[in-house]
Amino acid sequence: QVQLVESGGGLVQAGGSLRLSCVASGRTFSSYNMGWFRQAPGKEREFVAGISRNGGSTYYADSVKGRFTISRDNAKNTVYLQMNSLKPEETTVYYCAAGSFSYGWYAPSTYSYWGQGTQVTVSS
Repeated sequence: QVQLVESGGGLVQAGGSLRLSCVASGRTFSSYNMGWFRQAPGKEREFVAGISRNGGSTYYADSVKGRFTISRDNAKNTVYLQMNSLKPEETTVYYCAAGSFSYGWYAPSTYSYWGQGTQVTVSS
């Protein structure tokens, strides 16, 4: 069992930056692939970024490539999402997720554990 707690959300102006953090409980954090998703009201949960167990591979949605960076620190049981050049349309709740899988990074159903989410609001 893994519990995930996100933090770092808040209000930022368009073009600004935020860094989200997700801390995992337990001693097996390094055995999980990690992902960040976001979900706007009335819309499906959308993949944002993913990182492999050892951090050697990263994956991004086309919409965030070049602006967002996912990283992890296995010693701290933490995964990060650095978000730069934020846009108003990226205002929504961001979720951290963990899973043990070999493929299927982009599908929410691939992930077994989810955090409660953190709100990101980008003002225009």
